[in-house]
Amino acid sequence: MGGNVNNKIIFIFGALGGLLYGFDMGVISGALLFIKNDIPLTTFTEGLVVSSMLFGAIIGAGFSGPLSDKFGRRKMVFMISIIFVIGSIALALAPNMEMLVIGRFIIGLAVGGSTAIVPVYLAEMAPTDQRGSLGSLNQLMITVGILSSYLVNYAFADAEAWRWMVGLAVVPSFIMMIGVLFMPESPRWLLENRSEKEARKVMRLTRKPEDIDKEIQEMIEINKMSESAWSVLKSAWLRPTLVIGCGFALLQQIIGINAIIYYTPSILSEAGLGSSAAILGTVGIGIVNVVVTIFAIMIIDKVDRKKLLVIGNIGMVASLLTMSALIWTVGLDTSFGAWIIVGCLSMFIVFFAFTWGPVLWVMLPELFPMRARGAATGIAALSLSVGSLLVAQLFPMMSKAFGIGQVFLIFAAIGIVAMIFVIKYLPETRGRSLEEIEVDLRRRASAKGV
Repeated sequence: MGGNVNNKIIFIFGALGGLLYGFDMGVISGALLFIKNDIPLTTFTEGLVVSSMLFGAIIGAGFSGPLSDKFGRRKMVFMISIIFVIGSIALALAPNMEMLVIGRFIIGLAVGGSTAIVPVYLAEMAPTDQRGSLGSLNQLMITVGILSSYLVNYAFADAEAWRWMVGLAVVPSFIMMIGVLFMPESPRWLLENRSEKEARKVMRLTRKPEDIDKEIQEMIEINKMSESAWSVLKSAWLRPTLVIGCGFALLQQIIGINAIIYYTPSILSEAGLGSSAAILGTVGIGIVNVVVTIFAIMIIDKVDRKKLLVIGNIGMVASLLTMSALIWTVGLDTSFGAWIIVGCLSMFIVFFAFTWGPVLWVMLPELFPMRARGAATGIAALSLSVGSLLVAQLFPMMSKAFGIGQVFLIFAAIGIVAMIFVIKYLPETRGRSLEEIEVDLRRRASAKGV
């Protein structure tokens, strides 16, 4: 990679939105055990507190993508960091259920924005041969954020200090706010909205000098097409890819990962473990998540994206089926049964973190054309938030109605559907520049007469 040591910092700060997403997604799992002692919650309102973040994320994802196409990725990341700060403070000071919901909703606006913009920024900043590993930093930051939230939950569990748990998100929010001031704008956005000179200056930070001319020329060729972002977005030739991207994002959320992230402490607590032990179980799962994601980053540019996804589906479905069988035979009413469940949940996390976790964030911006990449990724991120919302809101009620074993069987069936979807519809993107992928997308649509 060209440039200097600072180019690593660019990608780390660029992915910090993922850390905040992960922290706010994971911290509520432990905080819920103690919020209920101060603020009465029913099964429905418990789901509402968890899922209100996702209502906000739907709106945040829908608006932030088009805004980033207009004003730039960097300015939108700065705005997102401010919203994270406001939401974290509101949540920490919440006196009642309504304010909990409002605080989580505000945080959700920032979460939706980060899911739409961070993957686009990383993809556009990264050279082609490292786009997989650098794009995967978003998922790594999400896992680090989740693990951080579990550690914070564990640290404050004995004191039942849930306000500190949720309020500490202010710290990484401020770090991101300051860090973004030193980040460059995406070269692709600069070329389209400012000048080639500014784009080249940024590209020198992350690319070999001999690669810049070719990439700039490809971008210029794409830019010669006179469509606006809106005309590209509503064009018939992009529609199939947009549907595939939305389906891909939705499936990633409804194969079961969020049920595990949000509700593992509650599951283990119901199985007879104390609150601290239940949270400690999730810390172990969080560590597995981070370590496996690091390994995935090391190999993601060496193995086809689709092959990784299929391997992940097979492993996740097997883990869910095993878990359901063990719940029926061993039960959840003993500590032994609870720790068996921790093992199965960990295996699910291994396969998710190795495949579907990082690959989605790499592939989403790869699928869409430069002129509408932010907006299209935002729409796909909106679908992702809808899927996350469905799981967060329905899982407690479905578990109560059918039992956890039956619900995990449903997730296993969704995993099989997801594998068929990948094999049949998802294009391979590894080893090709973003412009090459776009040209191929237009050519295929033209060949079909679209």
